[in-house]
Amino acid sequence: MTVLRLADAILIPPFPGLTAPRWILEALERGLGGVTIYGQNVLGDTSALTESLRAASPSLPPVIAIDEEGGDVTRLAYEHGSPYPGNTALGAVDDVGLTEAVHHAIGRDLAALGVNLNLAPCADVLGGADSPAIGTRSFGSSTALVARHTAAAVRGLQTAGVAACAKHFPGHGSTGTDSHRELATVSGSMAVIRERDLPPFTAAIQVGAAAVLPGHLRVPELTGDLPATLSAAALTGLLRGELGFTGVIISDALEMQAIKDTYGIPGGAVLAVAAGVDLLCFGQDTDEATYLAVRQALADAVADGTLPLSRLEDAADRVSALRATLPAKPPSGSSASPVSLGGTASLAGANGVPAGIGLVAARRAIRLSGPRPALTDPLIIEVEPRENMAAGQFGWGLSPWAPPGNVRRVDAADVIDVAGIVAAAAGRSLVVAVRDAHVDERTLALITALLDARPDTVLVEMGLPHWPPPEGTTYLATFGASRACAQAAAELLGLTA
Repeated sequence: MTVLRLADAILIPPFPGLTAPRWILEALERGLGGVTIYGQNVLGDTSALTESLRAASPSLPPVIAIDEEGGDVTRLAYEHGSPYPGNTALGAVDDVGLTEAVHHAIGRDLAALGVNLNLAPCADVLGGADSPAIGTRSFGSSTALVARHTAAAVRGLQTAGVAACAKHFPGHGSTGTDSHRELATVSGSMAVIRERDLPPFTAAIQVGAAAVLPGHLRVPELTGDLPATLSAAALTGLLRGELGFTGVIISDALEMQAIKDTYGIPGGAVLAVAAGVDLLCFGQDTDEATYLAVRQALADAVADGTLPLSRLEDAADRVSALRATLPAKPPSGSSASPVSLGGTASLAGANGVPAGIGLVAARRAIRLSGPRPALTDPLIIEVEPRENMAAGQFGWGLSPWAPPGNVRRVDAADVIDVAGIVAAAAGRSLVVAVRDAHVDERTLALITALLDARPDTVLVEMGLPHWPPPEGTTYLATFGASRACAQAAAELLGLTA
């Protein structure tokens, strides 16, 4: 293989639109490793899209990757919210069989659409800092709990025929910053990290996870000033050498500020492969020019000796070996679409109504404290939080189950008319839905003011329930803002029959 073809073999670029552009199809014909698809790609006939990608690469199935974690991070269902609860809700239930079943259903949905690699699950253990990048994407703050549920999620996905990728090595749960925005430093010594953060990755490796994704995370004792993505000590030494991982190492998106601002995307790509990364991933806003620049940078680095040819060959071999295990086509007779996801379950929900496994799990996760609500013509205030970069904007809230006109969406960053809300709620029940209230002083100030004026306000926390309301408050914790979690809350509030 030429050096440029070797470079192609380890790239999975994104592309705009509902159909694959000519440059993607031509790149697949000459050996491109695959693609990453995002929400912008799945609003049409996704099965036809993935079929065209496979047809362009007949010798080996291309990697068709996606970020479909369930919960708040969804690409297939971002318009209306995921039909599955996220990891924190599953961790709250702490039934590994349920976690495996939910991720198996996610895997079936992906496989039916022709997607063969899921950039999930998150194996991050939440620390006291409550990493702003992770939140409800984590199974929880207990290392043992996260380890057993990470293993269950990997099993669920891979038994559905979709390769799993444990992330963000060596653990993003104890960082005070988001690696999308800047280089994040993992708190604690290496002794702490080994005990707190590494066991979930070990668990994923032990059950055969196809891939591991390192984060743009600085661990001073291990990586010095480098992110783990660019650190041979982290990838070749710790992950491959000590933990014994033999699968594919996939980079986090290279256009994230932690890489782009310091090294540039092409420069970061070369350093990542030199450190031990096998497959290079880009975010949805990168374009053909970025792909070509990275491809050429890899070839130039081999030519000038910056990147050993043997390292590029090794990476291409690992990716080819992964591709050889991927199904050549979706399961026979399967079908799925972004509007009909949710899996099936023999379990029944409230009043014997059949429910998909996602809703079953969300109902088991929800927690109620304080008086049980009995609503009268409710006014529902939904507080839009600061955006989580990984989740992006997605559909959330109680509107689908509320009476028409009863829901108002406000932004915590705006000046909110508390007196106007209280006046509008006169003689009515007042419900306030928030996400991660504990991270935003403006949201907490709004909640406090409304509870002072209306102590009977019903508070629905659809993020991490880290802020305890005053005793006696009717308080629902859903552990996530997916559509399944919202429906479970709506049922408990009596908004659905």
